Amino acid sequence: MDDRTVLIYDTTLRDGTQGEQVNFTAEEKLRVARRLDEFGIAYIEGGWPGSNPKDMRFFELARKVKFTTARLSAFGSTRRAHTPCAECPNVQALLEAQTPVVTIFGKSWDLHVREILKISMKENLSMIGETVAWLKAKKKEVIYDAEHFFDGYRANPRYALQTIEAAFASGADLVVLCDTNGGTLPSEIARVVDEVASRIPRERLGIHAHNDGGLAVANSLAAVEKGVRMVQGTVNGYGERCGNADLVPIMANLELKMAKRCLPEGALKELTRLSLFVGEIANITPLNSRPFVGRSAFAHKGGVHVHAVLKNPAAYEHLSPEVVGNKRRVLVSDLSGKSNIEYKAAEMGLSLGGDDAKSRRIVEEIKRMENEGYSFEAADGSLALIIRKATGEFEEPFYLECFRVINEKQGNEPSRSQALIKVIVGKDAEITAAEGNGPINALDNALRKALVKFYPELARMHLTDFKVSILEGSEGTAAKVRVFIESRDDKDIWSTIGVSESVIEASWHALVDSIQYKLSKDRLNRNGKEARKAVA
Repeated sequence: MDDRTVLIYDTTLRDGTQGEQVNFTAEEKLRVARRLDEFGIAYIEGGWPGSNPKDMRFFELARKVKFTTARLSAFGSTRRAHTPCAECPNVQALLEAQTPVVTIFGKSWDLHVREILKISMKENLSMIGETVAWLKAKKKEVIYDAEHFFDGYRANPRYALQTIEAAFASGADLVVLCDTNGGTLPSEIARVVDEVASRIPRERLGIHAHNDGGLAVANSLAAVEKGVRMVQGTVNGYGERCGNADLVPIMANLELKMAKRCLPEGALKELTRLSLFVGEIANITPLNSRPFVGRSAFAHKGGVHVHAVLKNPAAYEHLSPEVVGNKRRVLVSDLSGKSNIEYKAAEMGLSLGGDDAKSRRIVEEIKRMENEGYSFEAADGSLALIIRKATGEFEEPFYLECFRVINEKQGNEPSRSQALIKVIVGKDAEITAAEGNGPINALDNALRKALVKFYPELARMHLTDFKVSILEGSEGTAAKVRVFIESRDDKDIWSTIGVSESVIEASWHALVDSIQYKLSKDRLNRNGKEARKAVA
């Protein structure tokens, strides 16, 4: 192993699950572990056997899986005070997990020894050394996590050093310095690692940082700069309180900025997918501003920025988004210039024909609509319709003649809504009624029912999200509202927007845009296929 190699130790399945709203079943943990292994993570901490049945179940499932890259680790504490390792249930549970690696933690801070464990300083050292030696005798690779090391070193450096020396002298393969409370600065991390390195070789040290000071990534990288060999953390920074060190930017920075090797060749191109996969299993909404992999990480809004990016992306991007599996996005809003519009049109496969006047008209229309409360940053479907109408690529598929919505409530029964709608398609008029569990649902059902006989492809489209927000609350229930609708078919996902003082009318505008976008998209795809066939 050369000096460039850094070992990544993932503790998403244990430390990550201590974060609020993060919870995995044993089967979900196995799915995440397999994905981490495929990605190229060196160590995966599966959980704490003996602490709960779910973690024990995970290790039972994991024994049937052949991991190709990662070494699986079971996590636990040192032996209990005044209890031999052979009689300690915590230590026995680590062996029952049957993993090649065992990670144990012990106390480095004299405060914890005296006030939390309420044992002697000597007994704490014995607990550490004897547990490591006993596990090494069982042919395990042993990683020792020195809990609260930096707080302990700050309070009593002599004793903190004695605790990690006890682990190292007893055969620990790696000693990991933990900033458990997350309050240490990068400069102190660097200084302490230098001082520890006079006792324990740097290549046998690791770092485990928490993010309470917002510095977990910086602290981890500062430790690597001082020569530590292992970095522990979680995907997306999940973890207790403010979270653990986020392995996503850590791995990207190590590989791309620090000339370190922590992943197999080409793995970084899957970084964005890994982040999204773990977030999806955890049922946590992706953070758009997450560095490297967030939806906004390479998003450009200001017209000056977009103009520059079109000429040379390096002007406003620290690396190419494709390197980490992400993609560049150009947003359109009241801050946009014509460069934004031209980029978005090209992204949609539309040509403005180099017509600056047309681009400016689109910009002015967007600014006018945003002044009324529209926002197109997350409404790509509505934005596409505006551009397609301006380019002449849009044909109106239907017109509204009128609609009526009635909401009915009887006694304690759930309210029901009925919608009556009349639309014009070509030379045909269609009048349709439908019910729903609310006025918007009824209106959506009636509109689809009216149109599906003319456009059968609408049967393959459905709404996946519906959001209403108040634009300005001082008018109370008469305030203007903004409605976002997310729709999808078997190939695509898109969002549309409507704004009005009436939530029903705002929803209608968003519904119409959603269906119009679907029909327009399908027509352009058909025309493109026909054109390619003609050329062939």
